[in-house]
Amino acid sequence: MRRHQTFALLIALFFAVIFSSGELPAQTPGKPVALPPAQIAPLLPASFAGWEAQAPATPVTQAAQADAANTAALVEYGFSDGLQSEYTRDGATLKIKALRFVDATGAYGAYSFYRHSSWPKVEVGSGGASDNNRVLFWVGNIVIDAEFQRVSAMSASELRVLAKTLPMPAGNKSLAPPILAYLPTKQMDPQTTHYALGPIGYVGPPGLSSPYGVLPPQLVGFDRGAEVATATYTLQSNPATLTLIDYPTPQMAAAQEKAIVAYLKAGDSPQHPFTKPLQESNPKALEVRRSGPIVAIVSGDAIQDESLKLLGLVHYEADTSSLPGGGVNPVQNFAKLIIGIIVLVVVMFVVALIVALFLGGGRAAFRVMRGKPASSLYDEDFTRLDLRD
Repeated sequence: MRRHQTFALLIALFFAVIFSSGELPAQTPGKPVALPPAQIAPLLPASFAGWEAQAPATPVTQAAQADAANTAALVEYGFSDGLQSEYTRDGATLKIKALRFVDATGAYGAYSFYRHSSWPKVEVGSGGASDNNRVLFWVGNIVIDAEFQRVSAMSASELRVLAKTLPMPAGNKSLAPPILAYLPTKQMDPQTTHYALGPIGYVGPPGLSSPYGVLPPQLVGFDRGAEVATATYTLQSNPATLTLIDYPTPQMAAAQEKAIVAYLKAGDSPQHPFTKPLQESNPKALEVRRSGPIVAIVSGDAIQDESLKLLGLVHYEADTSSLPGGGVNPVQNFAKLIIGIIVLVVVMFVVALIVALFLGGGRAAFRVMRGKPASSLYDEDFTRLDLRD
C-alpha cells in the first residue's frame, strides 16, 4: 500500500513540475526570448520568386540613412534597423528597402505615414498599397518599400512570396495598434487610415495637399502619451473624417476633450487659426465625444445627424483583458501559479490515496474471503531472514 502511495505522489510531483514550467514564461511577457542564431531569419533573403540579389544587402542603422527627409517621423515610430538590396531577374531590376521597427505598432504607423490615401490597395502582407511601380506593405514589425523597374501581373504574387520569408516578432510586438479596433468599419475607406505616435507622423510627409491630422498637433497632447488614428468615411450626405485620440487615462482624455471643444467653439480666428481640414469642414459637422480614454472628433462636410451617428459607433470597452496587448501583472500571475500547483498536488494526493486504498483494501478483502489473514505477513510461505547472532 505504501508503495502505491509513493508512486502516486511521485506522479503528482512530476505533473506539478510540468505545469509550473508551462506557466512561468507568462510572468515576464515583455522579455524577448533569445533564439539560437540558426533560428533567426534574415531581414531580406538572397533570392525569392526568381529574383536574385546582386550583392550583399546594405545595412541601415540610422533613421537618417533610411529616409533623410522623414527622419523625425521614423524616430517617432520607433525605427530600429533595416536593409537595402537590389535584385535582378531577366534583365529587370527591383530595389527593396526593408525597415524594421520596435514593434508592429510602429511598423503600421510608418506604413500609414508613407502610404497616401489615394494609393490603390494591394493584397500583400498585412496590408499593402501601390503607386505605379512602387509597392509598399507591412508585415509584423517590418515595412517593405519595393520599387520595380517594370510592374507585371505577377508582381504582387512575387512580393507575397517575399512577405512569407520575413521574420516575425514574438509576443505583443506582433500586434497592430489596439486603437484601430475602435474605428467603425461601416462606410470606412480602409486605404485612408493613418496612425500617429507624434506630431510629425500626425501631420504627414512634406508636400501633402492636406495634412493627415485634423487638429493642430499641439492640441492633441502627444507629450501626454496620446496615440491618434484617423480614417475617412463615405456617408450619404458627404465624406467625413473620424479622429480617435487614445490617452493613457480617462482623466487625461476628459481634460483634453474640454480643450478641444473650446478650440472648435472659438471658431477660426487669427488668435486661434483652424487647420486646413477644419477650414474645409462644415461647422455643423464638427462634433466631439469621449468614451473612456478615447476622444473622438468628426470633421468634414457631412450633416450633423450623420456626424452624431458616426460618433455613436465609437465605444470603449472597459474590459481590457480581451484587448490585444492588455496589461499583465507578474505578481498576480505568480500567485495564481503557486495556488494552481498547490491545488494540483492536493488533488493528485487525494487521487493517489483513493487508488491506494482501493488496491490495498481490495487485496486484503480478497484474502479474507479466501480464509487467509488480511496481511501476507502471516503467510506460512513468507520468507524471513534472521541475521542476528
